[in-house]
Amino acid sequence: MEYQVAANALDGKVILVTGAGDGIGRQAALSYAQHGATVILLGRTVKKLESVYDQIETAGFPQPAIIPLDMLGATRQHYLDMVDTIEQQFGRLDGVLHNAGMLGVLSPFDQIEEKAFDEVMQVNVKATFLMTQAVMPLLQKSDDARLVFTTSTVGHAGRAFWGAYAISKFATEGMMQVLADELSNTSVKVNAINPGGTRTKMRASAFPAEEASKLKSPLDIMPLYLYLMAPEGVDVNGQCIDAQPK
Repeated sequence: MEYQVAANALDGKVILVTGAGDGIGRQAALSYAQHGATVILLGRTVKKLESVYDQIETAGFPQPAIIPLDMLGATRQHYLDMVDTIEQQFGRLDGVLHNAGMLGVLSPFDQIEEKAFDEVMQVNVKATFLMTQAVMPLLQKSDDARLVFTTSTVGHAGRAFWGAYAISKFATEGMMQVLADELSNTSVKVNAINPGGTRTKMRASAFPAEEASKLKSPLDIMPLYLYLMAPEGVDVNGQCIDAQPK
């Protein structure tokens, strides 16, 4: 399917992007800003966030904001405080892209260490859950809000050695479906994107021998990311969409 949105599709929208420092999150932040959104850049490395911020400013897009946060250590209170800050600064929140994720270690199931399992589940599932709970009241005040989760091919069908990461993405898809069903009669639309093999650092660590030049770039898969945030995608809810259908 061709996903197309108007050049000013996101004018006036405030969108939070997690993992905005590099890879898909960085590109999504730039693309949302280019289409008129005020983007809130969330990530753990301030230097990377500042680089994205500067790029958006230099391009003359709406002035973004930075929220440094390590999702591995953040508590419920951190997310509640974050939402207070967003409401005070912007008065609204129209979209959240849950892009931040942790791959963990690829290993046989019986060799997954408890600490490694806990860390992947903390970032990919629990932090996402806590943040979503915190942002819900603000999102529900918007007359057209979007919540977009990030899944994976191994979140549709489990694969050997993908362990904690695959389990976390099954959980992510479940969380999306529960929310989409609960919010089906509200202004909040909830979906998930499976980016597929994309030229990112996470992909390179999972497939070190792969020839990266043959992969799609984050920019190549942006039409879907824009569509699910834009007015054009208003009728889509509860869907898990592959950005690179086979």
